[in-house]
Amino acid sequence: MNKSKKQNWKRVFFTIWTGQAISLITSAVLQMAIVWHLTETTGSAMVLSIATMVGFLPQAILGSMIGVLVDRWNRKAVMIGADIIIALAAAVMAIWTFFQPLPIWTIMLILFIRSIGTAFHSPALNAVTPLIVPEDKLTKCAGYSQSIQSASFILSPAIAAVIFANWGLNAAVGLDILGALLACITVFAVSIPKQQKSAQNQNNFLEEFKDGYGTIKRNKGLYALLWIGVLYCLAFMPINALFPLFCMNYFGTTTTGASVVETLFAIGMLGGSLLLGTWGGFKRRTINISCSIFIMGAALAVSGALPSSAFAVFAVCCTFMGLSAPFYNGILLALIQESIEPEYLGRIFGLLGSMMSLAMPIGLIFSGIFADRIGVNLWFFFSGIFVILIAVLSISLPSIKNLEK
Repeated sequence: MNKSKKQNWKRVFFTIWTGQAISLITSAVLQMAIVWHLTETTGSAMVLSIATMVGFLPQAILGSMIGVLVDRWNRKAVMIGADIIIALAAAVMAIWTFFQPLPIWTIMLILFIRSIGTAFHSPALNAVTPLIVPEDKLTKCAGYSQSIQSASFILSPAIAAVIFANWGLNAAVGLDILGALLACITVFAVSIPKQQKSAQNQNNFLEEFKDGYGTIKRNKGLYALLWIGVLYCLAFMPINALFPLFCMNYFGTTTTGASVVETLFAIGMLGGSLLLGTWGGFKRRTINISCSIFIMGAALAVSGALPSSAFAVFAVCCTFMGLSAPFYNGILLALIQESIEPEYLGRIFGLLGSMMSLAMPIGLIFSGIFADRIGVNLWFFFSGIFVILIAVLSISLPSIKNLEK
């Protein structure tokens, strides 16, 4: 990165970051409004489950292949094109409702198309960042990016509640279109360096895919962290779905109690993101990852061991869960951006997204079977113990310990 780019990186990064922040929040508002629309019109848990599956299937199934295209194409154009596709899909939904009621299959199709757009956009954005940001600032910038997600978790339910209750689904659609267009404008307004053309000039799609996988496999530390992440997702992802059940069935709270702990988780995550953005974490960043996983596991295990009268302690545990999360996600993101050549990053992030997304339904199936039989509190406890063991494994593997040497 030359001197002028080093001087201008903050302007470029924060211009893009501002547009992405607004777009992420407006998309989260629309997703929440769609969930409420489906709940209001169908009242079917199966419909909501299918909508959730449709939302992540493109990432799980197509993510690795999409990563090849992200590395082939101009990433700035990919980001703008993905945002336009997401906005157009929302516009089609709004126009349809002016003429006739919106069929469920149409909503599912639109969710699928929007998910494909996100599957292109996310790896492109993550792959663009190291082309803009100096290497020693990547961890802090990852903290800023994590804070966007945290803020969307906190703000989107409240904004969606006001908009959906007063103006309906189409108002949320209009807001999302404006957010997507703003994201396009901010990306278009800045100059983004192009990745090296060596990967772009290959013609064999399968060979490019194998080359991307081989690139991360050759880095033994990152390859080990990739599989650590899959195990972590298997254990933790089902917890999100079990929060309401744990609150209401075990602790005997209402839906308000369930909302409180999820809000505290999001507030903790925002706090952790801001801390990562200002402090940057420990000098040895693999220590941050292991500590993050350990804190998450300890909070889960303590939660599962609590008596049903200790809901307040569970709420504190949820705050610590959220606080720990950015020190895993953000640090892993920065390590990949620093360790892998920019021309391979689209494939690496596509592969990472696929593996994490595929781990989610597997974990949900196991949690559904065992939580019903042994109790949701014991599922939290044993999941916490498993996550603690993952933390011990991550700090013990020589390939991970030597990653930053």
